[in-house]
Amino acid sequence: MIYLQIKGTGSYLPQHVLTNQDLEKMVDTSDEWITERTGIKERHIAKGISTAYMAIKASQKAMDSAGVTPDEIDIIIAATITPDYLTPSLSCLVQKEFGADSAFCFDINAACSGFCYALDIADLYIKTGRAKTILIVASEMLSRITDYTDRRTCVLFGDGAGAVIARAGDTKGVMDSICCAVGGLGDVLKASVFEDYKFIQMNGKEVYKFAVRVNIETITQLLSNNNLSTDDIAYLVPHQANKRIIATVSSKLGIDSDKTYINVDRYGNTSSASIPICLDEMNKKGLLKDGDKIILTGFGGGLTYAGILLQWVGM
Repeated sequence: MIYLQIKGTGSYLPQHVLTNQDLEKMVDTSDEWITERTGIKERHIAKGISTAYMAIKASQKAMDSAGVTPDEIDIIIAATITPDYLTPSLSCLVQKEFGADSAFCFDINAACSGFCYALDIADLYIKTGRAKTILIVASEMLSRITDYTDRRTCVLFGDGAGAVIARAGDTKGVMDSICCAVGGLGDVLKASVFEDYKFIQMNGKEVYKFAVRVNIETITQLLSNNNLSTDDIAYLVPHQANKRIIATVSSKLGIDSDKTYINVDRYGNTSSASIPICLDEMNKKGLLKDGDKIILTGFGGGLTYAGILLQWVGM
């Protein structure tokens, strides 16, 4: 049997940092208010660069990490809700930069669930023998669609990109996956392509309730499906939306805080990029050991949600 294994990671964060103190000068808010409600202290904001630029930087690092050349890539999957163009796609822009001419390319829009969706799709391509090497990149410039006069939302979002190289191997990497959508709740979190409504609009209370519920359900189902308990999990790597959401989910499931990876305090909510940025940080820190079982969870606009039970395979 052929399985997907993550063999390289990469990430990119823009240089400019927007702190809570900076936001105090822009809207009626405070560092204390933001920190208490979100856990966020700062976020990176792109200036003079594009979504594709960040994707390319993260992808190059992932390829270097895996020792992969562009001609080896069979598929490029990009996850984003903030592309530079309606067409060409972000994935095609990445392909062009690297000259990965043998790869076919497509983008997916599942908001903050996008990376988990992309990893699940890549797993299917590898299991069926359609591909051996896949570049998955998530890149978001949420500052493009953030209203910096709205104190409810402008404190939440940041820009960045994360990427992984997925390759075929004999050891199971993706052990299980869950991908779901609840389109009936789409109005809870949305942004339009039309100029008058281009900024993110969000019902924070409803998003919070949805996020806590579906995260708990997804993690519980992944554990049950595979006869595992939380003790068997090395790390929970949730979408980095809000520290209160993450803490509530971990507490209700009895997952120790030291097994829950959090960097939302430094980057804010980077949508689909948040999970691969986490994985790259963890990989660089040497936190991920061969055989570690990791749960990735995402939720976001659509509304969508997803979970991946991942076994880390040593690089």
